[in-house]
This record gives sequence, structure tokens and C-alpha cells, in this order.
Amino acid sequence: MTYETIRLDVADFIAVVTIDNPPVNAQNSQFRNEMMHAFDSFNDRDDVRVAILTGTGNMFSAGADMKERPSRDDPGAYWAHARRVRESANSIRECFKPVICAVNGPALGAGAGIMAACDIIIASDNATIGMPEIDVGLAGGAAMLQRLVGNSTGRLMFFTGRRLPAAELYRQGAISAVVPREKLMDEAMGIAREIASKSPTGIRYAKLSYNTTSTMPQRDGYRFEQNATHALSFTEDAQEAQAAFREKRKPNFKGK
Repeated sequence: MTYETIRLDVADFIAVVTIDNPPVNAQNSQFRNEMMHAFDSFNDRDDVRVAILTGTGNMFSAGADMKERPSRDDPGAYWAHARRVRESANSIRECFKPVICAVNGPALGAGAGIMAACDIIIASDNATIGMPEIDVGLAGGAAMLQRLVGNSTGRLMFFTGRRLPAAELYRQGAISAVVPREKLMDEAMGIAREIASKSPTGIRYAKLSYNTTSTMPQRDGYRFEQNATHALSFTEDAQEAQAAFREKRKPNFKGK
């Protein structure tokens, strides 16, 4: 597939997906289709162990392209649009490979939504995050905010449309780091290289466990993890990890 609203670069087991839809990296149908194609493809690519999602310039994404609202006179158009919106975010969350979000500027509405779908979030010091849907006659995004912030902060953002600076989200523990804009990709690449050095099979089980247990009671969730650990222990990567630990050497993982 030829991408027109995103750029994809892969090297050293790290995929960098860059939103490139100027002037504000708005999200339209083409963008969502390209995102789903890219992140779904990572599930089948042995040369990708981790992905970074970022944007061009100093804007991550201003959210949905309001010029592309579905027509109320076209039966089924709204529901097809809504499905594309949620599945473009789900393609990130459900991707077998961990996804690091490097928020390079404002992440608003659907921009904050795809940010929240990522596994690890870091931001530049010029970044702000907001759900301004209330100001444009919409009411989506609460489910995404609840993945990021506490009840009071989430409702404050949702009911007022206020934006919070990255530094405040870091203070609240919603994101992992805030760095100067010029150092953002270096920080993201450092995390990505660390993940890429781990067992691809182990990381796949780790993300599956984290996603699945996030909505389960603790007892059931831990049982799920134990079952995953049991299955992982029979893989070649697990045997190699244990051998490398005993022999005090760097492991050679094959993703099997």
C-alpha cells in the first residue's frame, strides 16, 4: 500500500510511523485506512519488534477532519465512519508489537485518542493534550481519557474542553516522560532499542497479558498471566533467555 498521510520507516527492528497530513495532521478516512494497514502489517513482519508513532513538525494531531463528517441523509454512513474511527485506534492497541507514542505537539480529540491507544507515551515540552469535542457538538473520547487520567481530571477536560500541558500529565503519572522537543525522538528511540533487544515472543505475550488483564479482576488476571508464562516457557526464545542468563552472555533471540 502506498501511504499519503503517514510515513513509515523501518530499521533495526524499529518501525517509525509519522503522521504527515499537513497543516495540522487531521485524521480523515484515508489516514485511518493507512494507519490500520500499517499497524496490522506489523503483526506479520519479523523485521518489526516495536513501533514509534509521532507527527511532523510541532503538531501531533489536531484530531478529526471536521470537513469529512458523515452525511445524516446517507443511511449507514455515520456508523461506517464511527467504525473506522475506533478501529484505527484499536489497530494500535491490538498490534502485537509495543507502540511508543512520541507526542511532538498538541494532541487533540482523535489525536489524544490514538495517543491513548499506545503502550508508552512520552511528550515534548510543547505538547498539550485535550478533548475539545464539547466545543464542536460532539461527545466522544471519555473512554480514552479514562485510560490516561483520574476521574476528576478526566471529567474536567471532557466537560470544559480544556487542554493540559504535557508537564501536568507527567505530574499525574499519565505519561512516562517530558523532554525538550529536539530530544523527543532520541528518547523514544532509546526506549524502542531497549524493547527491540528483548525476546519478540516474550514481548508479544507481555503485551497480550497487559491488554487482557487490564479489564479483568486481579485473581483472574494473574491466572491468565500464569497461563501465558507457561506457554512462553516452551518457546525457543525462553530457553535462549535462560541459557544466556546462566552463561552471562547476550541472548540471540529468533522470535520462536
